[in-house]
Amino acid sequence: MKMFKNIRVIATVALGIAAAVMAGCNKMLDLKPQDQISDGNYWNSAADFKLYATQFYAWTRDFGSAVYDGYHSDTRSDLLTSTTPNIYSNGTNSIPSSDGTFTDAYKRIRLVNELIAKAASYSTPSEIAVYTAEARFFRAYIYFELLQLYGDAIIVEGLPQTNDPLLTAARNSREEVCDFIIKDLNAAIPDLPLQGNITQADAGRVSKGTAQAFLSRVALFEGTWQKFRNNTARAAMLLDIAAKASLGVINSKQYSLFKPAALGDSALKYLFILEDVKSNPASLKKSSNTEYIFSTRHDGVIDPIGLNITHNCFANAAQMVTRKFATMYLCADGLPVNKSAVFAGYSTMTSEFQNRDNRMRYTLMQGRKPYWRESSPRVTWLGDAADLASAVTSFTPAINSGYHNQKWATERALTTKYEGYDFPIIRYAEVLLNYAEAVYERDGAISDQDLDLSLNLVRNRINTTMPKLSNAFVNANGLDMRTEIRRERTVEFYNEGFRIDDLKRWKTAETEMPQDMLGIKWTGTEFQTAWSNVTFPKNADGCLIIETGRKWTNKNYLYPLPSDQLSLNPNLKQNPDW
Repeated sequence: MKMFKNIRVIATVALGIAAAVMAGCNKMLDLKPQDQISDGNYWNSAADFKLYATQFYAWTRDFGSAVYDGYHSDTRSDLLTSTTPNIYSNGTNSIPSSDGTFTDAYKRIRLVNELIAKAASYSTPSEIAVYTAEARFFRAYIYFELLQLYGDAIIVEGLPQTNDPLLTAARNSREEVCDFIIKDLNAAIPDLPLQGNITQADAGRVSKGTAQAFLSRVALFEGTWQKFRNNTARAAMLLDIAAKASLGVINSKQYSLFKPAALGDSALKYLFILEDVKSNPASLKKSSNTEYIFSTRHDGVIDPIGLNITHNCFANAAQMVTRKFATMYLCADGLPVNKSAVFAGYSTMTSEFQNRDNRMRYTLMQGRKPYWRESSPRVTWLGDAADLASAVTSFTPAINSGYHNQKWATERALTTKYEGYDFPIIRYAEVLLNYAEAVYERDGAISDQDLDLSLNLVRNRINTTMPKLSNAFVNANGLDMRTEIRRERTVEFYNEGFRIDDLKRWKTAETEMPQDMLGIKWTGTEFQTAWSNVTFPKNADGCLIIETGRKWTNKNYLYPLPSDQLSLNPNLKQNPDW
């Protein structure tokens, strides 16, 4: 078995480290158990450090936290809802008695700190430099999670013992936490290998590009958070870091967008369901994917996703797509629907999809088109009579919101829960869009050259005839550059766990989140006949109202700390207004 084919299993087997280290602990800054691995029989070789570091890879985002309900999931944003409204999305969540995400973060920080502490006394530091760098990357990864969700956090660098003041300390400010994350990433980058120098046996481990790309995410998030809360000097500094980190990844030439000619404009659809068995018409395998900079890796046999993901994502009530999201897709002329002369309107079930960004028809589902899924799979992969005989050929979108998702739904035959595609934690498209946004927000403008270096590569990946975004195009059509940069990001990363965090950092959640969630335009369209028994109310424009009464106040920009941790350490203090 190759390394990282089954990363989570390997992590679990890693001498029982995680279980041994954390058994019986219940405080936020868990103390070192007495039964932990003794120094005498471990930490004697680089292989020991490598094996210990392997457990960290089990902590990354995956489908369960990003596509299903999780802190970063689009189900907690304004893009998706379901038959049961999400309490975090509609602003009705309350203070929890406990929070595993909060407490697990500090358990994991201690594990990382253990490796860093042992590395300090290792006889040949160069032998383990890469594993120390991995540890710093994962410490930054964990602290960024705390920063995004809770704001302030206690910074722990060592291994606190029973009477350590850290056990009852106040939280460090978000500025200090962000600086600590950046410091860890900058320390890690020099000792991590380029992607091209990672052996097949180590495929999936953190690369130099991974850390640089993550640095761009961190600095962009916090830079815009500060900018839109009027801390302009700090914002400028962070946005400069984000732009330079993104550019470093771009200039490394280690990654590229997935756009094989054999798949044409369907490339983006098959990127997300790529496996090492037949999973696309061109028989491409994961090795053809140079876009995923860092991913949670799966295999349909030895490490399947283990969730009913195709069923959850294929035209299912669990993911009711909103009209707001569907409207974000540009028309083929590069203009939004309210400005485009080629927009075909809403009269039929398919007219809305005509002359649009190709990402729309490969992400959402049109009525009366053939589709394949695990229970109605492809046969020949040619779209011929045999394929069509197996397909879902009578799909009618007259249920739920009327908009339906197909992203993350396989087309191959398989047993439920045995999909084997990877989850992209960081992909190259993010780096390109991070660069464009960071430059624009730092400088208040962006050149056409920088747009061509970044955003337009994403925009035109499968829209080869769509006009590029340029300053002249924006000015000539009365567009707003910031809006168009944000549009590209939202459309590109739909259902990957970005939207709610973006709304928070832009400080637009207070405007976007309370809005009614709408479905298709029903009145005066084909839907009025095909869906005559619709039960949703309609707004003044004849659109279905699928969720109303939503709330958002300033307190919702951060999650509340759990009450059990506040009881253990009152100096943590609750987040504002909770």
